[in-house]
Amino acid sequence: MALIQKIHHAAYRCKDALETARWYEKYLGMKLILSIAEDQVPSTKEPDPYMHIFLDAGNGNVLAFFELPTRPPMGRDPNTPAWTQHLALEVASMDDLLAAKERLEADGIEVIGPVDHALFQSIYFFDPNGHRIELACNTLRPGMLEALDAVKWEMLEEWSKTKKAPKHARWMHDGRYKEMFPLA
Repeated sequence: MALIQKIHHAAYRCKDALETARWYEKYLGMKLILSIAEDQVPSTKEPDPYMHIFLDAGNGNVLAFFELPTRPPMGRDPNTPAWTQHLALEVASMDDLLAAKERLEADGIEVIGPVDHALFQSIYFFDPNGHRIELACNTLRPGMLEALDAVKWEMLEEWSKTKKAPKHARWMHDGRYKEMFPLA
């Protein structure tokens, strides 16, 4: 039996809690559900004032942010590419994905995509704090997950030895999936 039931919340740092709450509500429809502020960190007892906000990410999922006004400005790991660390959020349809892209671009937010990942299509953009966000719409075809499940450990073992991309699932990005997994 699995220990973990679900992700309770994921927390990130933000530059401005009010701006962040308003941005996520405007562009992603995520409502502010809770705000907590303290002058001392409960877990470490450090004197460090903070604002901690919680946003409804749907289906019991919660996205949280900390504003830390006494700390140096936030940054990124300079050794990790900007595309690597991101938060991927699922949308219900391609229409919703494209409408979100249009809404973001209308306000001057740069959006990459849609990008076809075979299992899903995604758009990518940055929130006002510099966090990369991915919106994904499932486009899974029958048989895809089974094909990936059959090679997952073999791929991981090969990668572990060579640090070169195994080709077992190349069909995901070279377009062959359309022939291999026809729509019913």
